[in-house]
Amino acid sequence: MSEDFMLDTDDLDRRMKGAIASLRTEFASLRTGRGSASMLEPVMVDAYGQLTPVNQVGTVNVPEPRMVTINVWDKALVGKVEKAIRESGLGINPQLNGTIIMLPIPELNEERRTQLTKVAGGYAENARVSIRNIRRDGMDQIKKAKADGMSEDDQKIWEGEVQDLTNKQIKAIDDLLETKQAEIMQV
Repeated sequence: MSEDFMLDTDDLDRRMKGAIASLRTEFASLRTGRGSASMLEPVMVDAYGQLTPVNQVGTVNVPEPRMVTINVWDKALVGKVEKAIRESGLGINPQLNGTIIMLPIPELNEERRTQLTKVAGGYAENARVSIRNIRRDGMDQIKKAKADGMSEDDQKIWEGEVQDLTNKQIKAIDDLLETKQAEIMQV
């Protein structure tokens, strides 16, 4: 390999893993018929004049697989939390019990399951595009080094290394998607 050119493959790997971590977060927010605290992460509440995540205005618990509860710390915010959940598009109807908001998770029908697998596929494709963009950045660095005098052999070696890294991360995305789609379709 070229003495003077060193591609920062650790940086490319870190950025690719960041795209996969983002995908995992998006997958966690997909409702699969089972309750999880992470499904409330995208819900923001208008608390004290600013948008605040639900988990910062109350304690989120999953006492049973088909129930999520939020114990709101400030009684004045209970109505705002309830409203935020209703308007979030999660398809959950909150039930009030004092300062505790109960979220019964309804059973998913076949049509909704199919729709959710398509949404998961879209999230995975966005992650693949991010990985490919990072790959392109690495390839551009190699092309620039080639123009600055890198040998063709070194260019092929570096390109192979970037492609191997890309293939590994794309496979990880495909595996995550397959797992998530199986989880969604499970009755």
